[in-house]
Amino acid sequence: MATEARAMEYVRAHGYPVPAVEEISADGTDLVMERVYGPSMVAAMARRPWTIRRHGSVLAELHHRLHDIPAPDWLAPAPYGTGDRLLHFDLHPLNVMMTAAGPVVIDWSNTRRGDPAADVALTWVMLAAGGMPYGRIRSALMSPGREWIINGFLQRFDLAEVRRLLPGAVEWKVKDPNMTESECDAMRLLLTR
Repeated sequence: MATEARAMEYVRAHGYPVPAVEEISADGTDLVMERVYGPSMVAAMARRPWTIRRHGSVLAELHHRLHDIPAPDWLAPAPYGTGDRLLHFDLHPLNVMMTAAGPVVIDWSNTRRGDPAADVALTWVMLAAGGMPYGRIRSALMSPGREWIINGFLQRFDLAEVRRLLPGAVEWKVKDPNMTESECDAMRLLLTR
């Protein structure tokens, strides 16, 4: 958590929207942050599905703003791709809180340095294959929204650059023990499109 807190303080100092770190325990196991009020981006899209594509653009803008920040040397390199930019490495709609002041990005535990296309590729994988945090019926209703948010998100990037790092994103993410077999299958399927 010490690295997560340090990363949050670093990006906050660069004007990026993150909660303020209020306290970290001496042993680095407890982190207290500023309370952020508002729904996650996923919840906001579920309430107002006609805004899904626009949320994809907001997510893309958050990536662009983050990738404009040079990464400090103390961050670990991304497991695929090379570069010197700051990467969140888990920047998807569940980690964006929609506050009255604008979107705020949370969960900085995977922060890395590297190629911005690596971060974008990983978000694409999660948007295309990640499980929906709702029951089966609501998830089925939200499924068409996947393509809308993906299109709104990807239209702001050089798709050839992102596709170049897509295999690395899939290879890295399928090793995540929190992913289900159906999510991993969907990730691998993304490489055949």
